[in-house]
Amino acid sequence: MSEIRPRPFEKVLITGAAGFIGSHLAERCLELGAEVTGVDVFDDFYDPSVKRQNVLRAAASDRYRLVEADIRDRPAMRALVAGGGFDVVMHLAARAGVRPSLEQPALYYDVNVQGTLSLLDAVREADPSIRFVNASSSSVYGGLTETPFREQDENSRPVSPYAASKKAGEVLCYTYHHLYGLDTVSLRFFTVFGPRQRPEMAIAKFARLMQQGRPIPMFGDGSTARDYTYVDDIVDGVVRAMERCQGYEIYNLGESRTTSLRELIRQLGEALGIEPRIEQQPLQPGDVTITYADVSKARRLLGYDPRTLVSEGLARYAAWLAGGQPSR
Repeated sequence: MSEIRPRPFEKVLITGAAGFIGSHLAERCLELGAEVTGVDVFDDFYDPSVKRQNVLRAAASDRYRLVEADIRDRPAMRALVAGGGFDVVMHLAARAGVRPSLEQPALYYDVNVQGTLSLLDAVREADPSIRFVNASSSSVYGGLTETPFREQDENSRPVSPYAASKKAGEVLCYTYHHLYGLDTVSLRFFTVFGPRQRPEMAIAKFARLMQQGRPIPMFGDGSTARDYTYVDDIVDGVVRAMERCQGYEIYNLGESRTTSLRELIRQLGEALGIEPRIEQQPLQPGDVTITYADVSKARRLLGYDPRTLVSEGLARYAAWLAGGQPSR
């Protein structure tokens, strides 16, 4: 099957719109001429004032509307979707992070599973022709060691409550496609980084510690590897999925290359002009040794074409920090 023919969108609902990826996506959709409604609950997972700063550029547009609401509030989501005339619902809102999910599994299930179900029901009841694009995660592959990871691999076993909640969201999307004919796509993001990155994520945390002259906690021997993906490439893939959401599909969105933890720390230090000090620590529960995306399906069907090398993305992130942005 060749690339799916795109269907432009004029009105889009983005959940988690004040977050890292959501705020970038909102700006891209506005650049494309769409009307954007953003939903965010501004919870305290990290400083809500940072998220409010994230939306300032989008909020300056008269084609942007921000709604403060919880995706688990079923009446609110039902009313919002029913009255919005949306072409696409892009569902990014989630309780994020592997390690915190070990401490609060019930909360992760509630937000990530019940919240997704709330939105799917809102679409089903309002207009099943609305395209539903769901943000998933490479975490669903669990401890797989055969690389690169392919969407059709059925041997994946999530190894954290966060990963399990994301897998459950994918299954719900399939169920609603099967039962009600919804066009649904789930996008498995691979370690997204760039400006506005969440403060607990490795690159933002490491940058902050380096700037403070403190040591970097390196879990394991530094050989664990991730498929780091720059946010602009992710947003490009998301927009392409929104335009080509058809039937039921799952796509990997990564860079299709890996960088070891030790090498990431070295390159980040180089970008910041700081020599990192490393403090080696044991691997943490829920961690996996590698993530590595096979993006051939997304290339073929979406026209996805990631191009930003990790070194280039880190240089852009460092320049953003140098412009007066806190690493939080």
